[in-house]
Parts: sequence; structure tokens; C-alpha cells
Amino acid sequence: MSVFFMLFFYTRIIASCKTTNVFPAKLVSESIVPARYLVPLVPITSPGSRPLTQTPRRNFLQKTAVTALAATAATRTLTAAPPKDEPEIIGHGDYRYRVIRDWAQISALRTPLLNCHEMVQDKRGRLFMIGDHTDNNILVFDKSGKLLDAWGTIFPGGHGLSLMDEGDEEFLLITDGGWTLDRNGKAIRNNGRVTKMSLDGRILFDIGHPQTIGIYNAGDPFCPTETTVGPNGDIYVADGYGKDYVIQYNSNGEYIRHWGGHNNEDPNMNLKNAHGVALDTRDPNQPLIVCTSRSECCFKFFTLDGQYVKTVSLPNMRVCRPVIDDQNLYAGVCWSQPRSGGSPWAGHTGFMTVLEGDQVVSNPGGSEPEYIDGVLQNSYQLESQPIMHGHDVCVDEDKNLYVCQWNANHTPPIKLERI
Repeated sequence: MSVFFMLFFYTRIIASCKTTNVFPAKLVSESIVPARYLVPLVPITSPGSRPLTQTPRRNFLQKTAVTALAATAATRTLTAAPPKDEPEIIGHGDYRYRVIRDWAQISALRTPLLNCHEMVQDKRGRLFMIGDHTDNNILVFDKSGKLLDAWGTIFPGGHGLSLMDEGDEEFLLITDGGWTLDRNGKAIRNNGRVTKMSLDGRILFDIGHPQTIGIYNAGDPFCPTETTVGPNGDIYVADGYGKDYVIQYNSNGEYIRHWGGHNNEDPNMNLKNAHGVALDTRDPNQPLIVCTSRSECCFKFFTLDGQYVKTVSLPNMRVCRPVIDDQNLYAGVCWSQPRSGGSPWAGHTGFMTVLEGDQVVSNPGGSEPEYIDGVLQNSYQLESQPIMHGHDVCVDEDKNLYVCQWNANHTPPIKLERI
């Protein structure tokens, strides 16, 4: 295949993009070529520059040369023999996993991704993933990674995804966190929403802004990040990008109570970036609501009516939502301070963590957990960065993990196969 043909092919794809400033990292279907063998294209335009069709003539040769180099690199990559890879193994103790990066069999053109945020598994074994690309907010996979369905165009800040089991039928609870990016990459905060939907995308109801029931003032942001469902069907909403409250509603979306937020007389009640919330059923005699306080690197546990119970600290782990499976708690670690020091926001950090009870027993993608005198020490991302910004995890019946990553070059979920 000539360089000129590749140049024509790739520039036609780029011209078809909906924006001129964001380019897919992968332009070939993963069902044809595994992601690890692809080379990302070099963007022809930079942020703030004019669209390709308006490129000045004096810049044409320079930009054409850049594209030709990218096309040549892609051609060589596609024709070269695949390297003989050794299995990529991460984790510790009884919780070690083989990384399968090309698990998701999707096309970046037909089903584009921005960020993979969360994933759940229904009773039929299907895996539902939510993202924030409005061509397809929801992707539905089988366990082999085959794409079964894709739908959803109304959640530009698509973030949280939970299942609501009503006996013979399951439903989705979707949160839109309100944060979106404009075409120039600037973050914009809008009010979010909580929506109950059928598994095929029919809207059943929305939970309105808390201002409408008098618990927020005019102008207060409502940017919910997560929901969970209590034993009796009550819905708990974590306003993790808004006022950091946990708001409890009944199954019909009618307000009951709220707690958390800031400046409480008891500091244990404070939440700072209440990013996730889950029902903890590990003690069947005392189910609890566990909430992320991500800026404090911890999980806080409450009774079903919002009374504080305990805190589990996770030093250097800015965790996302807790995921309960049998007697384990799993979570993505979105940020962690680098071992060398400095700001955790400066680079791509993060990993996954696994707890037995209140003890961390494995950090897939991170350093081995260490306790000194019963106190957990800082955990760090591995230098090889096998996981970037772990945002959520779904656990199947074989204890395999499906990991969603935020800000990870538009990558689909990866599978961690238990070994």
C-alpha cells in the first residue's frame, strides 16, 4: 500500500471527525487489528487552529509531511509481524490477573469513546458500560467482548451506572455529572441529572434538581456522580461534583433525607468529592451505605438512614466508587501521588485496589499493599503504568475484572482475567 494512498485514506477519516481538535487514537477496528499493534495518528491541527479545510497554503507542505510520516508508521506497524508478547500479570497474593487489553471488539469509528466511566452486569451476563460520548453513551458487551448494542445520545456528562432490580425486571440508573468539554477542550459545568431507564434505553423518570424540593438554594450546582439502591428499593444519589451530599429517595424518586456535605459539627459526616456510593451487604444483618470521600482518600460507612459508622482510610488512593462482590470491596484508583513526589494531577496515575473486609490485599497495577503496625502505607502506580486513572470495575461470576479507565486515550474497557 503506497504512502500516498495511506495519506488519502487517513485524511478522509480525519476530515469526517465531528470536531477538528480531537482525533481518535485508534482508526482501525479492534476486531481487525489488536489495539497494541496500532500507532496513534499525529493530529494535523493543534488546539485552537483552523479546520483542515481552511489550512493556509504555507502550512500545507509541513502538515502533509507530518501526516505522511504517521501513515508510513501505521503501514509498517500493520504489516510487521506481531511481537511475541509475554503475558502481562498484575496484582498480589490471591488476587492476580492477566491483562487482556484487546478484549473489547469495537470500532473507534462506529462506536467512538471519550472516557469509559462505569460498567455493570445484568442477570443475563451482559456488560453495560457508560461513557460520555453522545454518539453512544451506553455500550453493551457479552463476556467475550463482542459488542451487542450501543445507544444513548443525551448524556454529555454520562458518568454513573447502577442496576435497579425489581424482581422480574432490571433497570438502569444513570447519572450525568454535568461536566462536559467544548470543542476547544475547555471544561464546562452544567447541572446534571439522574435518570431511570429500561435496559434498552427507554426513559422512565428523571430525578429533578434538589432545588425543586427545597434542599438546595437557587444557583447551587447539582452534579451527581453515582447512585445505589437500598434493600427496600430506596435510591441513594451521591452529588460528588456538586455539594457532596448523599440524597436518599424512595423507589419512585420522592425525597426522604440527605446527609454529608461540608462543615458538619461531626467531621466524620463531611464528604469531600463524594464520587461513589454503594450498598454494602457483606454483613447481611447490617447492610450499610458506603460512600467515597475521594479527596480524603477514604471510604465512609453509614447506616441506611445516614448515621456515621466508620472510615476506611486508603492513603494515596483517590478512589472512585466502591464495588461489593461477595466479601470483597473493589475500587478504581483514579489518582495517586507519584512515588517521586509532586502533584498527583501532573500525570497519568492510578490503578485498582481490592479489599478483604477493611484490609487492602491487592493493588492490580499498583505497588503491593504494606501495613506497618496495622496502618496501611502509601500505595503507588507501577512504573509501567498498566492502568491509567482506574475509574470503575465490574466483577463477573468467575471473579474476572472489567476495568474502565478515565482519560486513557479513548481506550475501551480492559479485562483482568483472574489467575
